[in-house]
Amino acid sequence: MSEHSENRRPNILFILIDDMGWRDLGCYGSPFYETPHLDLLAQRGMRFTDAYAACPVCSPTRASIMTGRYPARLGITNWIGGDERGRLISSPYVRELAPEETSIATVLSDAGYATWHVGKWHLGPEHCWPEHHGFDVNVGGFDQGGPGRHYFSPYKNPRLEDGPEGEYLTDRLTDEAVNLIEGAEDDTPFFMYLSHYAVHTPIMVPDKYLDKYEKKAKALGLDRVPTFDEGDLFPCEHKKDGRIKRRLVQSDPAYAGMVQNLDENLGRVFEALERTGQADHTVIVFTSDNGGLATAEGSPTCNAPLAEGKGWMYEGGTREPLLVYWPGVTEGDSVCTTPVTSTDFFPTLLEMAGLRARPELHRDGVSLVGLLKGGDRLPREGIFWHYPHYGNQGGTPGSSVRVGDYKLIEFFETGEVELYNLRDDVSEEIDLADAEPERREHLKALLEQWRESLEARIPEPNVDFVPWRDEDLHP
Repeated sequence: MSEHSENRRPNILFILIDDMGWRDLGCYGSPFYETPHLDLLAQRGMRFTDAYAACPVCSPTRASIMTGRYPARLGITNWIGGDERGRLISSPYVRELAPEETSIATVLSDAGYATWHVGKWHLGPEHCWPEHHGFDVNVGGFDQGGPGRHYFSPYKNPRLEDGPEGEYLTDRLTDEAVNLIEGAEDDTPFFMYLSHYAVHTPIMVPDKYLDKYEKKAKALGLDRVPTFDEGDLFPCEHKKDGRIKRRLVQSDPAYAGMVQNLDENLGRVFEALERTGQADHTVIVFTSDNGGLATAEGSPTCNAPLAEGKGWMYEGGTREPLLVYWPGVTEGDSVCTTPVTSTDFFPTLLEMAGLRARPELHRDGVSLVGLLKGGDRLPREGIFWHYPHYGNQGGTPGSSVRVGDYKLIEFFETGEVELYNLRDDVSEEIDLADAEPERREHLKALLEQWRESLEARIPEPNVDFVPWRDEDLHP
């Protein structure tokens, strides 16, 4: 290897999973799913216990990763294509990440990185696809937010040629990623944004996994315990005839198979780094875009002890797995409990690459390098969320803020607030809003000031609303 190669900037492999819950990995305590390759990554690097997505649904989080800014600042506050309403009319939102925005890929490309996007994009129409946001290569990324009706070829994806009939999408995207790694130039660092469509619906996996996990569920007695709890009617009009269906245990064989298949495929990517001699100078980041799907659309996973899941303002909607391996920097098997969020990746990757900070771009993110080197503080008071929409999964419009161990949620339908001490009550079962009025008012004021500073939009009353739920019929 040349002297230039020895001193070059590190490769960056950023892995973003779709809809993976905080407890969907073995290293995060999953009692059912098997993820040995990711568990090994956690042992080699740092595992974050309190890492968050910037939104409980996908597109806003993805935009925040690309820009280092909160979804509310960008105006991309909902999954692109969503238009739900109930007692309130969901706020208008920006439906694309405009090409004029400067992404992390553009900055890294300008610094000499080869930039590769593999997988899901979901940030607007064709003029906003990855190739217009600094990526040299775009495999599989377009405006669609999921794989369509199935995970097997033909894919009908304008940025991914169909494979042999029956080819599995996660396998194919991994093949593409491995090919890029194997073809990397020795003296050019790369930034790979590996954004798998898994584990988004439809929940589908090759048959060999189904048989394994059906047997495992029976062996653990999971077929003899309650699986779901049927809740209230949905608060959004387009699903008003259905009920929220909360999964109580991790036991779905198809979802477990998707998680194992994903883990195996990531193992193939890690092995390709080793085989090509690039592992020792490749940073690996692994996380998810929102919480696990636990209350609707088949409710394939359970986020317990976290409350609820995708589409909700509670912890199950936004707390994510986050693993970071930085060779020679992160201490093996280390754990960080400091709260972090999606906007932090932009400045972190810049510092890892030895590039200057760009605060005019990543205005809402702070670098995590200090944490990765063993620190336990970040220069900010809190983390904020703003989701002025109804989730397809049962959540209602709201905003929230976390400061230290405390989190306050404001719900726009009622104006009510809830306050939780997450260190003592990660399940958000004990509302402290009445017991700690001073803290409640302080956090509420912080949240209001933050929204005003970003000119965040608030949902308006739905004048055509016709109640169907008990709490709306009898307020």
